[in-house]
Amino acid sequence: MTNAPLPLIAGNWKMNGLHNESMALVHELAELHMGLGPKPVDVVLCPPFTLLGEIAAYLSATKLLVGAQDCSPLENGAHTGDISAAMLRNTGCACSIVGHSERRRDHGESNGLVKAKATSLLANKLTAIICIGETEEERDGGKTLDVVTEQLAGSLPAGAASSNVVIAYEPVWAIGTGRTPTSDEIAEVHGRIRELLYEQFDYDGYAMRIVYGGSVTPENAGEILRVKNVNGALVGGASLKAETFWPIVTAAPIPASAVAHP
Repeated sequence: MTNAPLPLIAGNWKMNGLHNESMALVHELAELHMGLGPKPVDVVLCPPFTLLGEIAAYLSATKLLVGAQDCSPLENGAHTGDISAAMLRNTGCACSIVGHSERRRDHGESNGLVKAKATSLLANKLTAIICIGETEEERDGGKTLDVVTEQLAGSLPAGAASSNVVIAYEPVWAIGTGRTPTSDEIAEVHGRIRELLYEQFDYDGYAMRIVYGGSVTPENAGEILRVKNVNGALVGGASLKAETFWPIVTAAPIPASAVAHP
């Protein structure tokens, strides 16, 4: 059987961070990461586009990874304001979030658009962190598993594999609200996602990382990260300060048979 995946902790800064304060945070996180020792866990910082290049250059000599918060499905051309996957790779990014619930909500992004963005990322040898999750209304209506199943099927690109795709389950009603699902609720959804990945990718579906996102804090990270089929976290507000982000990184349990991804 395929080995368990290496945990991934990603910090999504969203529309936060000016130059001086952000570089101070990056410097502090780099020092903390150097002191982490041999513990195998992938750590990704996803700052705003305005800071991507400088942060990527600053961290190029470290093992901290840099990711974007979104990308265009288009390659180039007359598309004012868009940033292509090739541009992200050229900037030094290793990955990009796509399909975050705030993009789906604020910009009306469909599963098809998310799939197109992920396809472009894979074509440029970047990892796609694909977000899926239900609203509070869908949760209360008992539609959670149906929504997650539909979004996963519609958002996964051709060529997806454990080496280039991460699935992020983020219940919309838990993002930035301070509310989190129970461990049993998280386990149910992550278990369903794992079943779907296994059905489509056979044993590589076991190696594909499924991370949880939605009001992850230092206080609840230990419990969440020990839920079966939770292979890391997509962290929002808590990633904006080292004192709240780093305890989440160090809370990640490492499977005895963990395998790394490039």
